[in-house]
Amino acid sequence: MGNSYGYVRVSTKDQNEDRQIIAMHEYGVPDGNIYTDKQSGKDFQRPKYRKLLRKLKRGDLLYIKSIDRLGRNYAEILEQWRILTKEKGIDICVIDMPLLDTRRGKDLVGTFLSDVVLQVLSFVAENERTNIRQRQAEGIAAAKAKGVRFGRPPQPLPPGFDKVYCRWQTGELTGKQAAKELGIPASTFRYKVNRYADTGTHHKRH
Repeated sequence: MGNSYGYVRVSTKDQNEDRQIIAMHEYGVPDGNIYTDKQSGKDFQRPKYRKLLRKLKRGDLLYIKSIDRLGRNYAEILEQWRILTKEKGIDICVIDMPLLDTRRGKDLVGTFLSDVVLQVLSFVAENERTNIRQRQAEGIAAAKAKGVRFGRPPQPLPPGFDKVYCRWQTGELTGKQAAKELGIPASTFRYKVNRYADTGTHHKRH
């Protein structure tokens, strides 16, 4: 039998880690074997986690309150799980999810059951992210179909644009001359002309 350890992470210095530590105590983890990091899960440059990794030996048992303590996303969680169970050769018990306990069914399939559970969780999480992106895309498409415009609202047309537009349309002015009269760049005039034509504003005024 190896030693029992606990890993606690709170994502900001304001969060209270007591709940996680109490859970460790309930499972008999001594205070000296509980390692706590108070920072975000942005990366694994966590001093206490690195120290814990160096301390763990084959046959030890690590308790964590929930699976997200190991990483900020499932790719990171899976990688850390692999390092801990395969490279370090320890057992992991996730207190909030009893299926994620590598001690279960060792006589039959070793850590296979918990590995499968993790893969399923990873699939579900990725699938949900895909669904969210799809719903967002569908929502935007539906909104566009209803005429909702995205991005910055168009700037109002320069004063006197109607008259200059008509003179340009009849060939009295070139695009460059029309832009100069309005005091705007030629490229902006072309853009305004296209938008003006798209909205059909000039038809309403003729």
